[in-house]
Amino acid sequence: MLARPAILSDPMIAVLVIATALALFLPATGEARGAAQLVSNVAIFVLFLVNGMRIARSEIARGLVNWRYFVPLLAWIFGAMALFGLGFMHLADLALPPLVALGFLYFGCLPSTVQSATSYTSLAGGNVALSVVGAALVNIVGVFVTAPLFAALGGGAAAEIGYDTIARIGVILVLPFVIGQAVQGWTRRWIAERKARIAWLDRAVIGIAVYVAFSGAVEQGLAGLFGAGEWAALLGLVVGFLALAIAGAWLAGGALGLARADRIAFLFAGSQKSVAIGAPMAAILFAPETAGFVIAPLLLYHLLQLVVAAPLASRLARASR
Repeated sequence: MLARPAILSDPMIAVLVIATALALFLPATGEARGAAQLVSNVAIFVLFLVNGMRIARSEIARGLVNWRYFVPLLAWIFGAMALFGLGFMHLADLALPPLVALGFLYFGCLPSTVQSATSYTSLAGGNVALSVVGAALVNIVGVFVTAPLFAALGGGAAAEIGYDTIARIGVILVLPFVIGQAVQGWTRRWIAERKARIAWLDRAVIGIAVYVAFSGAVEQGLAGLFGAGEWAALLGLVVGFLALAIAGAWLAGGALGLARADRIAFLFAGSQKSVAIGAPMAAILFAPETAGFVIAPLLLYHLLQLVVAAPLASRLARASR
């Protein structure tokens, strides 16, 4: 009962659908693509500047203190999930184009979501405070860890990620975040008062990044590479990845001896992946003609995690009563 409204009420789904449809029917090509890429890079810089302003340093400090929860969580997200991505990449190589297969490793290396992981933790009766701090900490770590981890695990498949790419990440993602942290004492209240507008900034930047990525993929013949068999394989692999992520995160929380509320927070933080980090970072890591292929599994995973999370949270809430 809850899955349908959860999907329909999430504006991000509409943004992703619109951005993808625009890329399919009105892609940015030639000189227009260069201009669109510049707009995307500027928008990503602004987004991470704002992220630095709104994530309180006190939240980061609380996360560092609670190491018994956060060290295993970071190990799960950037260790186990990244290795799952590596395994699924090799499986996907058997049925899907290489760049799409690479997308499984890419989203396996990403941090978890902030908004939906926290929302579903609350709905399930989990530890919301822990979820909020955890999401902030994991996403900060992801800005620094995802690209090097992806490059290390991807080997030859990720060979295009060199020092120049890492430098671009530093300039477009890390630098504005650090500036935002430095000035947040003067700006955080102003940001907090405009929370709803800032949420639309997130969505707009992600939409632009997805549009630019898929425009390049459309120009390279994305539609012609996918038949019914390839779509079925992609869907099956993403469903399998999500099932493994959910089951693994829940079992890992139990093995750690976490209290039920903390285990629920671990479950949603450990199994969900962030398109808010994934789409902008892909726009920096990959050339426009390849980025759309790489993020295809991530976008499908994002949709399916929302489909599954709502009824799962409802069931956990009933079991806690």
